[in-house]
This record gives sequence, structure tokens and C-alpha cells, in this order.
Amino acid sequence: MNIKRRVFLKGSMATGTLGVAAAAGLLSPTAVLAAWPEAAFKAKKVDEVLTNLMGSSEMSDSAEIKIKAPDIAENGTVVPISVTTTMSGIESIAIVVANNPSPLVASFNPGAGAEGFVSTRIKMGKTSDVIAVVKADGKLHSARKEVKVTIGGCGG
Repeated sequence: MNIKRRVFLKGSMATGTLGVAAAAGLLSPTAVLAAWPEAAFKAKKVDEVLTNLMGSSEMSDSAEIKIKAPDIAENGTVVPISVTTTMSGIESIAIVVANNPSPLVASFNPGAGAEGFVSTRIKMGKTSDVIAVVKADGKLHSARKEVKVTIGGCGG
């Protein structure tokens, strides 16, 4: 019974110490959060998104970028998307949905030597082009695929 009391007291002391540190501002959550490109996520047009996120909106189509997405999404709230590229020197990968109220859906900054692959689930308000933008060696490359979003799964 004495061991349980010691474990309880140690846990209470640790929790109390963390509570005091958080209240004093020593553990600030903003210090550990990743940078968030707020202007890019608030932009309403694709060109604005790319300029705010990647510094330019001039893209060239690339056959080295592949988008895997359904042709018809019966549920626009959960659309699986994956982007694959064989390019080297990848700085970032962004997924943009042209007809969404906020076109920027996701932005990824892989580390040096990472493979050019990202996979996620996105939300689409209506039928639109899904655009994958890859920044490699300072230039923007893109690929797009139209995804039809149906209402009630009726295929139209």
C-alpha cells in the first residue's frame, strides 16, 4: 500500500508542476506549433494561393506528377487523394481544389531526400479540378484531375 501512495504522490507533484509552468506562461503552445501559411489558406483564388504559398503562380504542366483520385466522389466530405512525383529537389507539394471556397486544401514540405508522395483525404464542395502543385528546384509544376462530386450518389 505504501508503494501506491508514493506513485500517487509522484504523479500529483508532476501534474502540479506542469500546471504551474503552464499558468506562468513557460509552456506556451505557440512555441511548439508549426508555421501556418495563413494568407494562403484564406485566399479565394488559385493564383492568390500559389503566390502566397510558393511565391509565384506561374506553373508548367508536368507528366512526372500523378494524381490518384476517384473520377466520381459520392461523398464530397471525404475524397481520398494521393500525389506522386518522380522529380528530384522537391521543396513542397500543395493540393488545390479550384471550386472550393478556400482553394488550398493541403500543403506539405517534405524534408531533403524524402520521396515525392503524399496521401490524404480532402473535402470538396462541388465538382472541380484537383490540382497538385509541386515546387522543385525553385519552379512550380502541376497536374490536374477533374473529380465529379455527386449529390446523393446519383452519378450526375
